[in-house]
Amino acid sequence: MEVRMSQKTCFVIAPIGEAESETRKRSDQVLKHVICPAASACGYKAIRADQISEPGMITSQVIQHIVDDQLVIADLTDRNPNVFYELAIRHAIRKPLVQLIRKGEQIPFDVAGTRTIHVDHRDLDSVEEAKKEIASQISALEKDSTKLETPISVSLDLQMLRQSDNPEQRSLADVLSVVSELRSSVASIEKRLESPDALMSPQMMAELKERRDIRSHRSRAAMMELRHMVHEVHELLLEDKARPPKAKESQKEMLMRIEHLLMALDRDF
Repeated sequence: MEVRMSQKTCFVIAPIGEAESETRKRSDQVLKHVICPAASACGYKAIRADQISEPGMITSQVIQHIVDDQLVIADLTDRNPNVFYELAIRHAIRKPLVQLIRKGEQIPFDVAGTRTIHVDHRDLDSVEEAKKEIASQISALEKDSTKLETPISVSLDLQMLRQSDNPEQRSLADVLSVVSELRSSVASIEKRLESPDALMSPQMMAELKERRDIRSHRSRAAMMELRHMVHEVHELLLEDKARPPKAKESQKEMLMRIEHLLMALDRDF
């Protein structure tokens, strides 16, 4: 993608951590290899809070960037409190925003309804896919930023509709409220389905594993016995056709046992 001539500012909200910490190393790598290239390709210069060089109170400067900058990219990884405080400000003013999170992490319920990019910074394919998705979202926001919805903006819109003198608008508020709740519920269910641990407790998982191991052991024992009996039946069939009644009865019993074992194996699988 071709870099545009004039660069705008993209403020990056992210967990930074202490110098040399794993949090800092990951944040630096995501900024360098994912966010900066994608933002630059769309004509933005990405800047994080620790890179602000102007003198003054850092908190005030961060808030100023969150409010004034043309674009914000927020990394929700590790559910950092500062990140969500700053994210709430951007949500409230309803200005262009892109959210991302480390691949495999569950998106917090309150923001699960907002489109979020999953990225594994150690996987080159994942990095490329994340950069493409960031660029795609930026492009869509530039075309029409009014389509951006956040939990706060939706809540404010609903509040205005509920206070309207128009009965139709008040009814619309009720409908939109139900739709918003459904969207959040669906997003939550989708995330739970992605992780078996979220669907059942570790104790239940352990019990299921124990049952599976018991069935597996029983099935192996039945299979060994089945092989042995098949061998015995084969030996009987090789004998002279004029077998005594006792041999025929023995063969019949053997076949019945095989049938029962097959039924038991069928239950296990």
